[in-house]
Amino acid sequence: MTEKPRAADPSSTGSTPGGSAAAGQASGEEPRVVIRDNRKVGRSESPAATDAGADAPAEGLVEDAEVVVDEIEAEAATVEGPAVVDAPAEPAEGGAAAPLGAELEALRAELDERTRDVQRVSAEYANYRKRVDRDRALVQEQATGSVLAALLPILDDLDRAREHGDLVGPFGSVAEQLTTALGKFGLTVFGEQGDPFDPTRHEAVAHQTSADVTEPTCVQVMRRGYQLGERLLRPAMVAVADPE
Repeated sequence: MTEKPRAADPSSTGSTPGGSAAAGQASGEEPRVVIRDNRKVGRSESPAATDAGADAPAEGLVEDAEVVVDEIEAEAATVEGPAVVDAPAEPAEGGAAAPLGAELEALRAELDERTRDVQRVSAEYANYRKRVDRDRALVQEQATGSVLAALLPILDDLDRAREHGDLVGPFGSVAEQLTTALGKFGLTVFGEQGDPFDPTRHEAVAHQTSADVTEPTCVQVMRRGYQLGERLLRPAMVAVADPE
């Protein structure tokens, strides 16, 4: 007895893609999307076909994932590689050290120049102060000398009064006080009988010879001389005796 051939089962694995898609749509299932080679491929498979070919897409996805991971690692190595290499940094540091060294030398040279300027200005200021102090003392001495020179005729009158014995009593006390006060300003008197003749300090108004002297000697003082410190205010007027 011959059997009638049965109709093809739409859910079998040998069905065509069109028939599988139609069967999936008829059974109410949505078509599955499988990612392979970074592309989306729409394939409508029946549940039976999906179960039968489930291992193949999974293996393809694993291989694609490994390829993508390898590419990412290669790109990461390309990007990070130059950043971790220290060899190129040495020439950069050496190149930067040269300008810094030159700048440091320039600063040192400028510092030395400024130091020399300060030392020169300090020396000039010290010399200026010494010169000003010396000039101030000289001006003060000249002013004092001018005042004392104006008082010398009064001192001459006091000397003549003392020689004649008129400088006694209160008048004599005032004369002594005046002489002491003028001495505090540095006024000193010189020119006494018997002093050796000094042409720089004595003014000879008379000359004579004498057997009692061995060198020119002041034998008579007509007017005493005065000096202020080392400055000669007035020479002494004397008579000089030369040896025979």
